Formats: sequence, structure tokens, C-alpha cells
Amino acid sequence: MKEMHKNNIALPAKRWWYLMPVIFITYSLAYLDRANYGFAAASGIEKDLGISHATSSLIGALFFLGYFFFQVPGAIYAVHRSVRKLIFVSLILWGFCATATGFVTNIPMLMVIRFILGVVEAAVMPAMLIYISNWFTKTERSRANTFLVLGNPVTVLWMSIASGYLIDAFGWREMFMIEGAPAVLWAFAWWFLVRDKPSQVTWLNPEEKRVLQNQLDEEQKNIKPMRNYGEALRSKKVVMLCFVHALWSVGVYGFMMWMPSILKMAATIDIVSVGWLTAVPYFAAIVTMLLVSWLSDKFQNRKVFIWPLLMVASITFFGSWLIGSQHFWLSYGLLVLAAACMYAPYGPFFAFIPEILPKNVAGVSMGLINCCGALGAFLGAWLVGYLNGLTNSPGASYTFMAVSLLMSVIVMFYVNSSGDNEADAGKVKLMLE
Repeated sequence: MKEMHKNNIALPAKRWWYLMPVIFITYSLAYLDRANYGFAAASGIEKDLGISHATSSLIGALFFLGYFFFQVPGAIYAVHRSVRKLIFVSLILWGFCATATGFVTNIPMLMVIRFILGVVEAAVMPAMLIYISNWFTKTERSRANTFLVLGNPVTVLWMSIASGYLIDAFGWREMFMIEGAPAVLWAFAWWFLVRDKPSQVTWLNPEEKRVLQNQLDEEQKNIKPMRNYGEALRSKKVVMLCFVHALWSVGVYGFMMWMPSILKMAATIDIVSVGWLTAVPYFAAIVTMLLVSWLSDKFQNRKVFIWPLLMVASITFFGSWLIGSQHFWLSYGLLVLAAACMYAPYGPFFAFIPEILPKNVAGVSMGLINCCGALGAFLGAWLVGYLNGLTNSPGASYTFMAVSLLMSVIVMFYVNSSGDNEADAGKVKLMLE
């Protein structure tokens, strides 16, 4: 069965079945190897290596510092050379780095490995977004991006449970060793299954390739090309989207990295129970991401599915802090809602970028925007862990994440013209009614 688009052009639906499982698994493995440090921090790595709370928060965040520096170079390589080759090498290198974390014997060694892990994973997100833009049209892109980003909450969901059991049965070292190996093995499956562009595959016939390429070219006709990367990276739209993603990522990664420690601090429970409780917000995130991406493609309005949800996330973070650990389950329920609303806008957000920027600079612009997201992730992962250790309470970190998300809402609301913003506000009101 084929998907029908305007002008009765039929696009091959088989792309979803051939590409999405590979994209999803690849990005899932990246998240597995970056997020499991939070479980090690909650289960003994600090005591075993003599790590202070402040140093532990820095180590957890160092991944994102390496991630920050190599986003744009990775995006440039993906645009001009090959996504396939780039991801193949990255898979092997980050799998070895993740496994090597289980062998560390001192703090400097751990710091170096976490930083290198960020470097070798840096190109994954922009390269995957570029890959999706080569295969899926405007009316499909929010859903396609969502299947990519679903690798985050789906992986953290099962990883939270699996890591809890692995640490309980073996220890934090064995957890890193076991969870790092799949990336190396998957690299060879990736190389066998993936080609960079539709013209290179054998499972589409010539007519299907022509129809798909014509549709992708048609979408770019009304977007004026920019002269060079410098013009794109200095544009107001790109700068504002960089700020949005940076502030948004403070909340997402502060939550993701330190949720196990926050739960253990708020309630006296064992590491297996922490794993199960940590998994629930990501299940809620999966459901909302799928729903929001479908609505975004249906209504073809991206912003209305971005800033209102981030506003709800900000309010619920702040509400969870106000309620406090005295009412643990109500506070926890608000955290679940916050997670769902933080993750839900990813599909529309990354579909929005290539719709407002010309193709000749969209890939590198996405690299820069994600690069700024990595900087926000570094600050979130570091400062949330630092504030938790400094105050021995999650209250200050909740407030920090809530304020960052609120600031991202304000900036996102003003991306493009005020007329667009008024239309967005009207659509939100209409949907609520």
C-alpha cells in the first residue's frame, strides 16, 4: 500500500518498514550508552572511586561537552560525504567507549572516557535528521523524526529496569560492559542495511525513486537558498532556535541523568524499585510523542505543538517542587506529566527546521541547533546534579529546570512573525475548546 499526497502522487510506504526500525535501533543504542551513568551514580560508583557530589555531576555532564564540540563538523561530513559511513564508525567507537567505562579505576580515566563518548556520539543526531530529510516529505517528517527521537524514552524506559536488575545482580561495572556491547554488533547490521539516498537502493523501482525525489524537490521551490553556511548560522531564526533547544535541553537532560538519584533521595527504596519508577515517565513520553507527531503532520502547524507543551512541563516541574516529598506520589505524578510534555514536541520541532530553511544549509543548521542543545544538556546534567548534592534536596534543581523550560517557551513563541504567534495562540484555544 502506498501513501497518497497532494496531486495524487503516490509515495512508497515501504520506506517506513525498511528505514524506521534501523533508525530507531541505532538512536536507541546511543541513548543507552549515554544515560546509564545516572544509575551507576545512584548505586555505588561514587563510593568505589571516591567521587564527590560536585565531581559526579561534572562527570555525568562531560559527555555533553564532547557532544557540543563535534556536532557541526559531523553535520558537515554527513551533508557532503556519507551518513552511512559516519554512523558505522561512530557505533563501533561509542560501543567500545561505553564498555570501557566498566574498567575504570580512577576519576581522570572516567572523565576522559565520558568526554570521548560524547565526541563519537556527537554526529548521530544531526546525521539522522539529515538522513530522514533525504527520505521523507514535509507531510511525513514530524512522524519520522518522532520515531527517531522515540529511541530516547523507549530506551530509557527499558534501560531503567534492566540497569536496575543488572546492578543488583552484578554491579555497576558489569552493567556498563553488558550495555556497551550491542552498539559494536549493530554497526555491521547498519552497514549492511543502510544506503544514503533513495537512488542507491534496490528495493525502490525507478518510478518510485523519481516520484519521491520530485516531491522533495518541490518542497524547496518556495524557500530561497542562502549563499553559505555563515549566512544561515547568523540568521535570526537559527539563533532563536539554538536558544530554544539549549534551554529545553537543560530540563530534558537534567531530568534524564539525575531522575534515579532524585527518586532515591525523595523515597527510601532499593535500586530495582528506582528502575521501575524511573521507567514510567518515559512510557508516558512515548504515548504523547506519537500522538503529538501525528497531530502535527495532520494540521501542518509545528509551533502549536511545541511551546504550549513546554509551558506545561515548566508548570508541572514547579508544581512538583511545591508539593515536595511529603506527598511523594502526587509529586511523582507531576514529574511523569513533565517528562511527557518535554519529550512530545521533538518530532514537530525537528520537522519545523527544514521547513523554514533552504536545503543547502538546513543540515548544518540542524547541527548547530543540536550543538546548542548539547550545551544546554551539559549545563542541565551538571547543575542539576550539583544542586542536588549541594542542597541534599531536589527542590533547587526542579526550579532551575522549570525556569529554563519557561524561557524556551518565550523564545519559541517569538520565532517567525507575530502573526504566526497569534495564529498559534488561536489554534491552541480552538483545540482546547
